[in-house]
Amino acid sequence: MPVNTTSVILSDEQKILFKYIKKENLNSISVYESIGGYSSLKKAFAMKPDQIIDEVKKSGLRGRGGAGFPTGNKWGFVPYHLGKPIYLLCNADESEPGTFKDRVILEKNPHSLIEGIIVSSFATRCHKSYIYIRGEYTYAAKVIEKAIEEAYAKGYLGKNILGSGHDLELVLHRGAGAYICGEETGLISSLEGKKGYPKLKPPFPAVSGFLECPTVVNNVETLCAVPWIIEKGGEAYTEYGRGQSKGTKLFSISGWVNKPGTYEVEMGVSLKDFINDLAGGMRDGAKLKAVIPGGSSTPPLTAKEVETANLDYESMATFETFLGSGAIIVVPEHHCLMKLLEHLSEFYWDESCGQCTPCREGTGWLYKMVKKISYGQGTQADIDSLNKTAKSMMGTTICALSDAAAMPVLGFIKKFPEEFISHVDYKGCPLKQCGGSSH
Repeated sequence: MPVNTTSVILSDEQKILFKYIKKENLNSISVYESIGGYSSLKKAFAMKPDQIIDEVKKSGLRGRGGAGFPTGNKWGFVPYHLGKPIYLLCNADESEPGTFKDRVILEKNPHSLIEGIIVSSFATRCHKSYIYIRGEYTYAAKVIEKAIEEAYAKGYLGKNILGSGHDLELVLHRGAGAYICGEETGLISSLEGKKGYPKLKPPFPAVSGFLECPTVVNNVETLCAVPWIIEKGGEAYTEYGRGQSKGTKLFSISGWVNKPGTYEVEMGVSLKDFINDLAGGMRDGAKLKAVIPGGSSTPPLTAKEVETANLDYESMATFETFLGSGAIIVVPEHHCLMKLLEHLSEFYWDESCGQCTPCREGTGWLYKMVKKISYGQGTQADIDSLNKTAKSMMGTTICALSDAAAMPVLGFIKKFPEEFISHVDYKGCPLKQCGGSSH
């Protein structure tokens, strides 16, 4: 079943999500059915909803969108006795810089997502579900729309699915290009036709979410793992992974590597081996400087830390960072981290919804200060001010975008102080990559 601990490479047979990902025309329902697609529905419909939830809890599956919250527990929070409609929302608003794992599923294996939604809707007593997809994912949206039509035509969606008595309406909703709508309550606001403003918690969506009704929000990858868990059992899922990080995980890797792309690995594998074995190592034999392990909002790892870091929640925590959305960004020695941080800070400034003052004002200040330092116009006092401003933004807003903007800044200052100091001392970029280099 799971991979040998001496290797990070899973054979196709060992994979859960990418077992057939290279199969031609997998996004068509006939091909998907030919490899056993939708077979988990029969077993799921023979179970009671609570039994499915218990199986998912037993599997240890945690949300793959970034938060890592136990999926079965989230489903268990839904108050089924209120008599209100229950909604299941699939978060396909994959907008974190460096992240493109869900896009592979959406474009190449959309029926695995639909099957996951059907099983999950039955478990959560949901009869209407939405896929909220990133506005820029135009091709993926077309693939999903066609797959939904095929599923309706085959009786997998609609009334009395496969004679089970379970009804499910599934709707695809395209976002308008706002990063903030990847946050679950911002997504809900947008789906309700309002500005994509995140909402205060409590109440949590499981109790009062979409249209003030109980709502479950799950990531694409999370939902796609559910049919396998029902088919094979929660215990089988726990045979993959380590500690509190169970199962397999999709990771997008980009940056200065020979084979960028999306790979499925067992949770807990060595990050160093992942880079060298799966991603083909550093391009042009370059020396590693830093790795952003879980998307642009996660603090970086130094080259030394990469030597012993593993791709699981616990290991990342020991290095004061996060697994996040599973987006690994590899930075070589000859690339300027100040230039990278300038781009990241500008992104969060641009994407702040402006609802909370620390985020609305703070993201702009971070960007301006980072840019000033990177252009060689900064002082040590500016570095201190940058650090102080970022710290003041942590935990002070409705959603975590303020934290997402601050954490890379704090992480880079803590782990790569020499990058900041060199720009101050040199009065420009020593690598001559930042726009304000005067040398």
